[in-house]
Amino acid sequence: MVRVLAVCGLPACGKGEFAEVAEALGLPVRSMGDMVREEVLRQGLEGDPRVFGRIAMELRATHGDDVLAVRLADAIDAIVGEPSLLVIDGLRGVAEREIFTARWGDAFSVVAIHADPNVRFKRSQDRGRAEDGSIEDFQARDARELGWGVGQLMDEAEHVLHNRDPLSAFRAEARTLLQRLTS
Repeated sequence: MVRVLAVCGLPACGKGEFAEVAEALGLPVRSMGDMVREEVLRQGLEGDPRVFGRIAMELRATHGDDVLAVRLADAIDAIVGEPSLLVIDGLRGVAEREIFTARWGDAFSVVAIHADPNVRFKRSQDRGRAEDGSIEDFQARDARELGWGVGQLMDEAEHVLHNRDPLSAFRAEARTLLQRLTS
């Protein structure tokens, strides 16, 4: 059975940076956010902060809060060969964690990434993703994701990292955690 580590945190906390470190170590990474971005493209919608949030909410309202987790768990179980660890980038809800825990039991754990809101907003502006917008959009995303339970996930995570400047220190801390989990 594959061991799975899900990464949670508020927008622009460093989940993508953590995923890049994992990939550099040769670990497979699957992104929950990519699933929403793919749905936006599939529907032929113009990507902006409100559209991504609306689609994420519609998917959950139509198919349940665990819809992305169910889809992703099935895709992970279909992977040929078993890596020592697989990373899920972007766990956002308690219902998602419940699916993963039911699927993988003790082989599943969560890492929470904490970062100051002002740092996160600046980083969101620097990265230039379609779902990033004004400070109001950023605060609305925080509120939406907290409503899904990301705060509870962060509080209950088995592993915790703090993303402060310099970014190189965070990347080194992420590398140390991943190496420990794969040894």
